[in-house]
Amino acid sequence: MTEIAARGRRILDEVATVVVGVRGTLTLALAAVLAGGHVLFEDVPGLGKTLAARSLARTLGLEFARLQCTPDLLPSDITGSSVFDPATRTFEFRPGPVFTGIFLADEINRTAPKTQSALLESMAERQVTVEGTTRPLPRPFHVIATSNPVEYEGTYPLPEAQLDRFMVRLAFGYPGRDDEREVLHRRVARRHDEPTVARVVEPRTVLAMQAGVEAVDIDGDVLGYCVDLAAATRESSALEVGASPRGSQNLALLARAVAVLEGRDYVLPEDVKRVAVPVLAHRLTLTPSAWAGETRPESIVRSLLESVAGPATVGGPAAVGGQG
Repeated sequence: MTEIAARGRRILDEVATVVVGVRGTLTLALAAVLAGGHVLFEDVPGLGKTLAARSLARTLGLEFARLQCTPDLLPSDITGSSVFDPATRTFEFRPGPVFTGIFLADEINRTAPKTQSALLESMAERQVTVEGTTRPLPRPFHVIATSNPVEYEGTYPLPEAQLDRFMVRLAFGYPGRDDEREVLHRRVARRHDEPTVARVVEPRTVLAMQAGVEAVDIDGDVLGYCVDLAAATRESSALEVGASPRGSQNLALLARAVAVLEGRDYVLPEDVKRVAVPVLAHRLTLTPSAWAGETRPESIVRSLLESVAGPATVGGPAAVGGQG
């Protein structure tokens, strides 16, 4: 766990050289990758969402493919298709950009639902079925998508089934004055537009780090807390649809990865609280009255964190086994 945490810090330090002032958000994005999940960055344009995805892929040593989503994009533009070869008189499959390590679907809400759904199988099962043939994707494989929440003209909101495939939905927010000044300073200092980061680990190391996260046990009381939080969303009067069991599962998985990045081989209730909003909020469907009242799913999750009783705070492996 110490080695995974050290490598995680090196990765975050390297990404932080080009993406300024959002280390907490980047930590959750890295934790999602180590937990085997996919990441949705939803924020206004110009805050570094694409840069963060590309930098994260580079530091992890993974192959990276970026696809700019547009309304005329077809599913085959993502998955690939068979092309006729006149020389051999046969059809040859040409893989699409999804056959990579990290696939960036940039502005995913600008493409039609039919094309958005082309990612469902790849995100859930790490495989693609084209023309009746199933082809496995490289390992590791992760989708990072960006979405612009402030424009509605020519956009297609992601359906609930698609949103549920993302382990977390994250946002950077506007930087503070000092951070924005630092961004400008670094741009002037490097004398060119494209920022670069160094490779920190190799793909096989990423797989080993993911295996290390999977080796972390989580106490039954903490698991119960994850279940209670997800169940509370299903009982909220402001919600038509609460979080599915996938939500509670992702709470536990991401909490383990956050704990490992902190150098611990045990999970605290505070780890679950830290990841609850990015894991659960995008899985909730508001009632019409709550939507009209401008209620935010994030605020509902925060209120549940205050009302749902959790297990006692623990301070170490021995305490984890003894909490009740």
